[in-house]
Amino acid sequence: MRRFPPSLALLVSSLVGCDGAPRPRPSPSPPPVHPVEALVFYDENANGLQDGREDAVVPGAEVEIAGRTAAAAAGTGRVTVNNVPEGEATASLVPASLPPYYAPGAPVQITVPLPEGEVVRVGATLPIGPNVPARYMAFGDSITDGDGSSSGYGYRRLLQNRLTAHFGGAEVVNQSVGGTRSWEGAERISQSLRRNDPAYTLVLYGTNDWNARECRNIAGPPCFTVDSLRSIVRAVKGQHSLPIVGTIIPVNTGFDARTPESRNVWVADVNELVRAMVEEEGAVLAELFEPFMAVPDFHTLFYDHVHPNDEGYDIIASAFFEAITTPLESSSGATLGGDLGLLATPEPILPRRPPRSRGPFRR
Repeated sequence: MRRFPPSLALLVSSLVGCDGAPRPRPSPSPPPVHPVEALVFYDENANGLQDGREDAVVPGAEVEIAGRTAAAAAGTGRVTVNNVPEGEATASLVPASLPPYYAPGAPVQITVPLPEGEVVRVGATLPIGPNVPARYMAFGDSITDGDGSSSGYGYRRLLQNRLTAHFGGAEVVNQSVGGTRSWEGAERISQSLRRNDPAYTLVLYGTNDWNARECRNIAGPPCFTVDSLRSIVRAVKGQHSLPIVGTIIPVNTGFDARTPESRNVWVADVNELVRAMVEEEGAVLAELFEPFMAVPDFHTLFYDHVHPNDEGYDIIASAFFEAITTPLESSSGATLGGDLGLLATPEPILPRRPPRSRGPFRR
């Protein structure tokens, strides 16, 4: 009888059973898995390190490691990615999970498991140039100024408090002039930008435009509202600030002769043009009109004929907060991370300047 060498005999015995049938090969054991603690921070200088005073975080941003994802918590930016296989891996941000205008920073190379107590710090960036991080400039008329609110701050302080709780810090500065129309905003926006260097500019203009004859008279010359807002957006982008444009809120129809039903028809029509312009310019829209109109008796949201009360201002604050913090779908026109064309911004369109009224403040 032929004899096999001992090593070959051992191999044959491992592959063939006593009855001659092949034996299944044992499956390799999966690598151990571990949780990975991470923190998503706003990397102001885009150097990939959380240094200096970079305490702001980016809640909701999803960290991906080896195909596993988890979202950062509000206020802290902390996240635990579970079941990450042992070995070399890369921690990165999911672009679609980021708020508008944010972009992922450089991926971070890690070895799993991490040393005890170590946290992976993953950065996100904003294209704001030399502007002041976390500074939001509220730009508009007396509604932005807060007329009709019990605090006198309108939506501004409400929004600042929410942004602070969410990101870890925020400053909302006021650049409003009561009674002004959007073309006047287009004339003064550059000065306000230079004075404040805001990371974001929150634009709410158009309510007073209805008082201009060329805006109300359908048979007359075209209204200046959309051109003015377009000019403001382009000026904002030209200064590397990030534009958030609010739709015009409705007015308190029936309050007095200044607010006929036709005025809200005008507001709704102009808002359709505003939405289209915002998308064309690659800006971000804060939808204010629809939440007001969704209230069954929206008249309860007003202090007078056009100014909101505290409840109305809370709606405005919520809408701006959602616009700033909620990721946009790529189909909305904005993969709004990256440079947004901010380095190659078209020249502002200067709207036709109507004759300046010498009458009392316009509302």
